Amino acid sequence: MSMTDPISDMLTRIRNANKNRYEAVDIPFSKIKLEILKVLKNEGFIKEFKEVSITSNKNMIRVYLKYGPLKQQLINKLERVSKSSRRAYIKVSNIGRIFGGIGTAVYSTSKGVLSDKDCKKLKVGGELLCVVY
Repeated sequence: MSMTDPISDMLTRIRNANKNRYEAVDIPFSKIKLEILKVLKNEGFIKEFKEVSITSNKNMIRVYLKYGPLKQQLINKLERVSKSSRRAYIKVSNIGRIFGGIGTAVYSTSKGVLSDKDCKKLKVGGELLCVVY
């Protein structure tokens, strides 16, 4: 199976694992995914993630999902915005709040992968990779 959009694949794996209340999910390794996961962790949507070696040449990222005290899902929506067919670039002046500020948008900027809040702080826009709330 060829994967055209590895970020979409990662988001789908997290969505499915979250829906089934899994504790953790494994995702094929890439640097950009690590950066996106850092933002999701800093914003409180996932518990933890770490790199794990499956075979000598294949690394995965194990993502530990986070739930509320009654096992309720913290991620209600996790969607890819910028796609390979249609990229979404947003100027810093157009960065809005996601779901009234409860959610987070993840951007790929010249200063790295950042949350919408960090983009505003650093006054940079970029490619809107995904939104989560």
